Amino acid sequence: MPSDEANADSTLGGRSVSATEQVFAVLPTGRTTWAVGSIHGETGRVRAMHTRLAERISPTDNLVYLGNFLGRGADVAGTVEELLLFRRALMATQTIEHPGVIAYLRGRQEEMWHKLLQVQFAPDPRAVLEWMLAQGVGPTLAAYGGSAEEARRVAAMGAKGLSQWTNRLRAAMRARDGHDKLMSAVRRAAFTEDRALLLVSAGIDANRPLSEQTDTFWWGGRDFDEIDRPYGEFRRVVRGYDYRRGGVWFKDWIASVDAGCGYGGPLVAAGFGPDGQVIDVVET
Repeated sequence: MPSDEANADSTLGGRSVSATEQVFAVLPTGRTTWAVGSIHGETGRVRAMHTRLAERISPTDNLVYLGNFLGRGADVAGTVEELLLFRRALMATQTIEHPGVIAYLRGRQEEMWHKLLQVQFAPDPRAVLEWMLAQGVGPTLAAYGGSAEEARRVAAMGAKGLSQWTNRLRAAMRARDGHDKLMSAVRRAAFTEDRALLLVSAGIDANRPLSEQTDTFWWGGRDFDEIDRPYGEFRRVVRGYDYRRGGVWFKDWIASVDAGCGYGGPLVAAGFGPDGQVIDVVET
């Protein structure tokens, strides 16, 4: 199956995008960049966040959702709808020549959903499904007409039954206007053209270049808070998910904006100036 990041001729928002933009969201410089932490299906919190951001964000600002907008919470479909509605509202104000970029990053939950839709190719589908369910993919499954019980039952039917099941899930996602397009628009990471900011979902391996991070962006983070020097050319790296749930913090070269949304905590967004310094924090 071809990757949703592989086709350099695909379009996003009605314009042609380059091969680099198929993998990374490239943000214009000299702007404020708003970074929204993991949402985890908490529709009420992201709706409240959008109300607060609407008072602050300008048409030239960048807005990046740092992955994990799916999963865990009770209203995954409502969260995706809210992301789409806010995108449309922002784009209606972006009538200037060089507007900011709105980007969505791949987090653990988005990666699991992508893999779940191909689970019939896994060597041990039952084990993979059980692991995903333990990691919180159940609410996303329910959002598109599935259930944990059905997943377990279908897993015992073999590749043909699993293929028919995942095809139904894809069809259910396509039936919701814009949902499949948003999922095909997720990027591995985002960075400003001048390398002031690198934005990721969970972490990076500070000893590897950007091109070799692969799934570290969403499965990494173990040593993120120990980074004590700039990563490459970047002035600051910002992440949106901390599996240790250590709270929101800002250090010289790194920042974490996960306050535990989806685990009983609030949703946080931070605004970073053109130089990568934090200028505002919003919590809902």
